[in-house]
Amino acid sequence: MAETNYTLVIGDKNLSSWSLRPWIALKVCGIPFVEERIRLRQPDTRAEIMRHCPSGKVPALKTRTGVVWDSLAILEYLAEHHAEHHLWPHDREARAAARCISAEMHSGFVTLRNDMSMELLARLSCPPISDTLETDIIRIVAIWHDARSCFGKGGPFLFGAFSNADAMFVPVATRFRTYGVDLSRFGDDGRVQAYAETLLALPAMAEWTEGAKEEVRARAASPA
Repeated sequence: MAETNYTLVIGDKNLSSWSLRPWIALKVCGIPFVEERIRLRQPDTRAEIMRHCPSGKVPALKTRTGVVWDSLAILEYLAEHHAEHHLWPHDREARAAARCISAEMHSGFVTLRNDMSMELLARLSCPPISDTLETDIIRIVAIWHDARSCFGKGGPFLFGAFSNADAMFVPVATRFRTYGVDLSRFGDDGRVQAYAETLLALPAMAEWTEGAKEEVRARAASPA
């Protein structure tokens, strides 16, 4: 591996949507890093995370000078320190929009996150669509459609080229696949589904998925 300034502390790849966000940004940009995984939902999970990060949560990016925690803060840090990768769009209006929808994803969509928790490798029945879950999905469809229509003409991602906004929404695409969500029921004309498939087809997603499979196999062989 190339020399790196970073260690990214993450949780289980099958479960940790917040870990996936900075991990995939690092991978897509080709920024070298060391990966350190902590198994979630164990009696010592918080204590193990606290060895790396004061929040007691993953992910955390360990640099040569300190620790950056919280997915969106890590993405902001990467954008500042690796400007050559243009993790925020160059255009001012596009950049503002990308930050708005990333912040909205970061702080919102609680029903979606609770009712459709990330289980990357599973294929599950869609839960009952409550009014609040329907509102969340309709809003995500609108975000993706509007970004692609207004800013995405130069490439297959929300703002053309891959950006932090895409990294923030990758776990949502995995949820829609896990629960078999028919996005046409929520206003998609096909373009939103195509975007979700673009995210899921990223080579970095194949690598993350294989890592999740390896973790599951290892734990089945040695559950303790």
